[in-house]
Amino acid sequence: MPHHEQEDLWIRRYHAAQDSAVRLLCLPHAGGSASFYFPVSQALAPRIEVLAVQYPGRQDRHREPCVDSIPELADRLLPLVAGRWTDRPLALFGHSMGAALAFELAGLLEQRAGVVPAILFASGRRAPSRWLTDDIYERSDEELLAKVRELAGTDSRILGDDEVVRMVLPAIRSDYRAASLYRPDRVHRVSCPVTALSGDDDPQAPLDDVKAWQDHTSGDFAMQVYPGGHFYLTEQAPEVIRHISEALSAVM
Repeated sequence: MPHHEQEDLWIRRYHAAQDSAVRLLCLPHAGGSASFYFPVSQALAPRIEVLAVQYPGRQDRHREPCVDSIPELADRLLPLVAGRWTDRPLALFGHSMGAALAFELAGLLEQRAGVVPAILFASGRRAPSRWLTDDIYERSDEELLAKVRELAGTDSRILGDDEVVRMVLPAIRSDYRAASLYRPDRVHRVSCPVTALSGDDDPQAPLDDVKAWQDHTSGDFAMQVYPGGHFYLTEQAPEVIRHISEALSAVM
């Protein structure tokens, strides 16, 4: 497949902002899709151009095999991101599994492309060195879906539709496997600033483990805590978007 078609599959730009001074690449959570970040793109354009990653195995890519490895996802993203989207400052935002992928990608951008991201926003994820093995991806469909419902990451009305559930379950299971088995073997520290964001009642990301992100950067570190659980950012979206906008103003 031609390179530009690969880019279009992986990287979505909902609101082109040719005159923006900075770009923000957003990486979804386990089971998530690029469209999760459509409201973020809408809110930040045209001042900040938002790009969102679409993983294989969901929505319009549902016929493609899922990728159940954070390092492999980073390897496949690296040439697509470095080849076209680094002509201006590039920040990364990842939530949950997406935060681990953002960290891995940030390290590869520095090591292999000589590109230091403007900021890495790591949301809803314990630091890479604070992994917690979770075998939920190996359990029954019912147990896996119960976990997803508990974290409120997917609309319960969608999970109630058997046909849709059968379509998205392989992606959810694959992503949970990728998130659970990720270890920072290739990237231990980045030089870009890191901002960790978390809900104050997130069972997946205890605040002490979130604070440990500071050990993974030689640059500045900041931490922002919001009311809420694992998907605090859906309820706190205006505040989170405001924080991102203010943080990126410093690099514009």
